[in-house]
Amino acid sequence: MLLTVDIGNTNITLGVFEGKKLRTTFRMTTIQTRTSDEYGMVMCELLEHNQVKVGEITDVIVASVVPNVMHSLTSAIIKYFHTRPIIIEAGVKTGIRVTSKNPRQVGADRIVDAAAVYELYGGPAIVIDYGTATTFDLVDYGTATTFDLIDADGAFTACVIAPGIRTSAQAMWSMAAKLPEFEIKKPKSILAQDTIACMQAGLVYGQIGQTEYIVKQMKKEFGKENIKVVATG
Repeated sequence: MLLTVDIGNTNITLGVFEGKKLRTTFRMTTIQTRTSDEYGMVMCELLEHNQVKVGEITDVIVASVVPNVMHSLTSAIIKYFHTRPIIIEAGVKTGIRVTSKNPRQVGADRIVDAAAVYELYGGPAIVIDYGTATTFDLVDYGTATTFDLIDADGAFTACVIAPGIRTSAQAMWSMAAKLPEFEIKKPKSILAQDTIACMQAGLVYGQIGQTEYIVKQMKKEFGKENIKVVATG
């Protein structure tokens, strides 16, 4: 069986594949101070809880945007699963050719997004990821929305990095003293009449408008309208 590990800034998401079938998934918090033994024990316990025996794991592949956990987690995989994991990074053959000016600065999470969409749906395609993004200068800007364009030949052609819905909400809370924290949800109408609903309307409909416009403009400048759009995150 194949254990896949997606290391994000908040959660580590793990999935177990038996052939092409996804057998189970589970999550653990990303704690940078864990030792290799702590990571190993938690992963083994989660596997056993999901009716997967540790000895059934023959291969492991990891995509990470958190470099500080990699030493401990990689050591845990080697020690507890007796295999050296494949790490998604520049030079690993994923079927996606990154054509940016510096391919090494494209986050592993985005390469995996592109590879998965191209494998499942082909190209050209736009992959939208509503999650934490690692930008081209390797600075973590917090929760962001990324729009990545893959052409018909599987080349990672272009991208847009935009503020995510939580980043926008936190900006309002922290920068405006009189604006309260609020639940992120769609209000009954965009014609809101109280402060909380007004903020919810601006946040949610603003995110919708951002998504629609960016996708429309990417299609226009790429010169093709018949492009698949796949969202994840």
